[in-house]
Amino acid sequence: MARRRVAILISGRGSNMTALIEAAKAKDYPADIVLVISNIAGAGGLAKASDAGIETATVESKPFGKDREAFERKLNETLVAHNIELVCLAGFLRLLTPWFVKQWEGRMLNIHPALLPSYRGLHTHERALADGVKIHGATVHFVVPEMDSGPIVMQGAVAVHDDDTPDTLSVRVLGVEHRIYPDALRLVASGSTRLENGLCKTGNAAPAAALIVPAIT
Repeated sequence: MARRRVAILISGRGSNMTALIEAAKAKDYPADIVLVISNIAGAGGLAKASDAGIETATVESKPFGKDREAFERKLNETLVAHNIELVCLAGFLRLLTPWFVKQWEGRMLNIHPALLPSYRGLHTHERALADGVKIHGATVHFVVPEMDSGPIVMQGAVAVHDDDTPDTLSVRVLGVEHRIYPDALRLVASGSTRLENGLCKTGNAAPAAALIVPAIT
């Protein structure tokens, strides 16, 4: 099966972008990262992508002001011109309109630093610590018009420590993000997922061992 052509949308340094690029170097990986687009000129991730031999483009959102759809139409033109099949958001700091989401329905992924549906939106680590949760993590999901609400493809969890700060917790969660995003894209690009009634199914994937915190010995 031909590798799926993937574009990554970024606004900053693109750490999850780097994880996807590294994974796609494997010969058996079902996706090919062919384009990285930033909505901010000079975003750090653009240089990283160029260094990896990937074509980059900048479609600045600022000149469009509050006309979000006009910006997205320009962005969509760029994606279509490069024959993109799947889109991955990696620190893309834009709320997308229903029009754009519709163009890429079932073909656009995002990663969120929380175990959805808990902690949608911003400041996820601070809110998790304030609630005293024992397990926190990250989620890869399909993008739908409602923020952080699409069908969940994959999740990864970490234990929350008593002395955690938002910064220390975010470091561990980011490590999980870098593991699950490439694996989630592998599932989607290989055709191993299907959408049914608003849920993402992955066949008979073997479940991982339970994570129980605190562990009683």
